[in-house]
Amino acid sequence: MQKYKCSVCGWIYDPQQGDDANDIAAGTRFEDLPDGWTCPICGASKEQFSATDD
Repeated sequence: MQKYKCSVCGWIYDPQQGDDANDIAAGTRFEDLPDGWTCPICGASKEQFSATDD
């Protein structure tokens, strides 16, 4: 699954790990995150993330 990197703080959303801070289960694709989801580190919106190979 594709990982996505926050352009503000550099945090990487890894779908295989999910996002415990926002109650996002492991296996949740970035595209399936709720519209109001934000970066758990800096609060950036989904629009501020881009696909990464990291």
